[in-house]
Amino acid sequence: MCAKVESGNMEIPLPEKELIDLKSWFTKYVKSFQHADSEIQQNITLKEEHTHRVCEAIVDIGVALGLDHNALRLAEAIALLHDIGRFEQYTRYRTFMDAKSENHAELGVKIIEREDILASFNPAAQYIIKQSVSYHNRPSLPLNESPSCLFYAKLIRDADKLDIWKVVTDYYHRRDKGKNGAIELELPNSPGFSDEVIRSLTNMRAVNINDVKNVNDFKLLQVSWVFDLNFRPTMDFLMERRYLELIRQVLPGSEQIDGVFKVIYEYENGFCS
Repeated sequence: MCAKVESGNMEIPLPEKELIDLKSWFTKYVKSFQHADSEIQQNITLKEEHTHRVCEAIVDIGVALGLDHNALRLAEAIALLHDIGRFEQYTRYRTFMDAKSENHAELGVKIIEREDILASFNPAAQYIIKQSVSYHNRPSLPLNESPSCLFYAKLIRDADKLDIWKVVTDYYHRRDKGKNGAIELELPNSPGFSDEVIRSLTNMRAVNINDVKNVNDFKLLQVSWVFDLNFRPTMDFLMERRYLELIRQVLPGSEQIDGVFKVIYEYENGFCS
């Protein structure tokens, strides 16, 4: 289902200087996590680069939706902070698995409040930024939230998925076949896939992380995110970049997988029609 656009143009002031100052803070904050351990530094850099690309993606989606400059700045501020908890999470726990550490979105909100980085922002902007960060990794969005907040939460969820698809497809198709356990969530690379994962996909539902048992399941979970997209431009970007086809290329061939992708392609083609 396509999300409505009008909520994104509600007038919530966010001057350009505030966004510039926030970007400056982000750069200094990430530098504080530089590490001599090459594996730790690799994954800190991975999340820093991911953040910058999500900022670009959310602006691209927003422009395609016709958002004004003020709304675009608010969206970019959310993107800049959406994964701010990842740096402390990985440094402290050596994993990106929330189940083995702590919820990185909730940790992100704690960091935003601890660092008091939104003190100069309009109260409405502060609320939307913190709530959108909090909501960005949830299985679903709350029903009792304001339309404007839900709009921005949907924007960051779409932008985040677009770049994660880029990260994982680059990883699956890289020439260097070295394993990065942080990207694969330390899952075993065993054959086959779980029945419950296939069932979710054929019923056009996002896969539950608790049903993921191996790397193939994890790839199928990433495919299932298509059912959680909110905006037509995001779907257009996904189809243009062929991310789902690239994941299909690294999945085992089977009639079940063929059936899954038949459902997905039909869903893509009918999205917002």
